[in-house]
Amino acid sequence: MTGSVIITGANGSVALYSAEHLLQAYPDFTAVFTVRDTSDSDVNTKKLREIIARFPKAKASIHKLDLASLESTQAFADTFAAGVASGQYPPIAAIVANAYYWDLVKGPELTGDGFDKTIQINHISHAALVLRLLGSFADGGRVILLSSDSHWPGKNSMEKYPPGLPTDLEELVKPPPVAEGDDLQGRGYQRYATSKLAMTAWAYALNRYLEKGGNLKTITAIAMNPGNFPDSRALTRNTPPSLQKLQKYFLRPLLPILKFTAPTLRGSAQGGFDVVELAISPKYAGEKGFYTMLAKDESSPESQDEAKQQSLWAKTLEWARITKDSTALKVAFE
Repeated sequence: MTGSVIITGANGSVALYSAEHLLQAYPDFTAVFTVRDTSDSDVNTKKLREIIARFPKAKASIHKLDLASLESTQAFADTFAAGVASGQYPPIAAIVANAYYWDLVKGPELTGDGFDKTIQINHISHAALVLRLLGSFADGGRVILLSSDSHWPGKNSMEKYPPGLPTDLEELVKPPPVAEGDDLQGRGYQRYATSKLAMTAWAYALNRYLEKGGNLKTITAIAMNPGNFPDSRALTRNTPPSLQKLQKYFLRPLLPILKFTAPTLRGSAQGGFDVVELAISPKYAGEKGFYTMLAKDESSPESQDEAKQQSLWAKTLEWARITKDSTALKVAFE
């Protein structure tokens, strides 16, 4: 199988390695890299463009997509769907929902759509993108949603407050303001971990609807924990100086040793390789559910609660502004 492979946040630490592996190992696929800033003034987009240039025969392009905006997400999806319909792009072989956001130094911030920025970028807009593009998929296409061990309470050392889906799901998109003197890093990480929990739970519901979706039933979704990356730029973005110093003076220098202390601790290059393999390698055709790196795994008990999955599914359709007319997955509304 060949086709288009869409990677969001394609200039991120792991994604740059994914881009290189995709272009080198799977040259017959059409690589569609989306970023918030397509200009070379963004040094990481410039790196992405340099990677593409090393493969002059590659079918690759960079596109603007701001997941903090549902308008931008819809515009990209509509334009790309039209491109598939016209033959400009081949049908989609995979969407890799890689882009992420967190803020460990400030309280919650709302996007122009009125949602918490962390949950919108990590979950809502990715859901909108996938649902709007399902009709442009090839048979056997895959949706890879990048989760994290943080979605499971107690599994990540950065956790101070456990993630969880609130009874009132509106609290996900409009969390209460941080109280004076509250732990900004701890609460910011909690919002991030909860967004990964939401993404993971949503993947199960998506698979159930796809199984009932007629000609869409060959499409499968996987929530993937790609590992933990001490060399990632994530530790330098919207993080306190203490965490940045920890990475610079401890995590990066000692990574060759630290990776032997935990099976998921590794370099971004390894994560980038695995993401592409899970997305398009024939070895994983038809796979669904939850993976840790390239191994089938169990996600948290809460993420597997079907009642919570269904409640989240319904609210996500509402938040993402998905109607029966905007997705090929008509059974979602039956």
